[in-house]
Amino acid sequence: MNQTYNWYMEIVRPSWAPPSWVFGPVWTVLYIIIAISFGTVFYKFFLKKIPAKVALPFALNIIFNLLFTPLQFWLQNNILASIDILLVLGTLIWAMVAIYRYIKWVTYAQIPYLLWVSFATILQLTITYLNL
Repeated sequence: MNQTYNWYMEIVRPSWAPPSWVFGPVWTVLYIIIAISFGTVFYKFFLKKIPAKVALPFALNIIFNLLFTPLQFWLQNNILASIDILLVLGTLIWAMVAIYRYIKWVTYAQIPYLLWVSFATILQLTITYLNL
């Protein structure tokens, strides 16, 4: 853990990057929203109330979201992390559009996640560029 922290503190980050302590509380809130809303989607899918093509982007989003930390901090690979965060953003937008006609509140519940992932995408792409 300390080696990961040291690595992150040593890479070049933009002046507008938030302090590292901000990420934990933000993700805690977002994961609560994700658990409730994505859980609803998967529950409705298992009840056959929504088709698989609607649940698919939610499943992919979880996979890409969970891959980010190992790619960024364990492998310390900014390029793979950048590709991954773009996939997180893309699958989130796809999920929001796909579920809208079935469960509108799930789309609206993703707005904080969308805002954070949009910011995180710009941040990650900037960090990648600054550390090439």
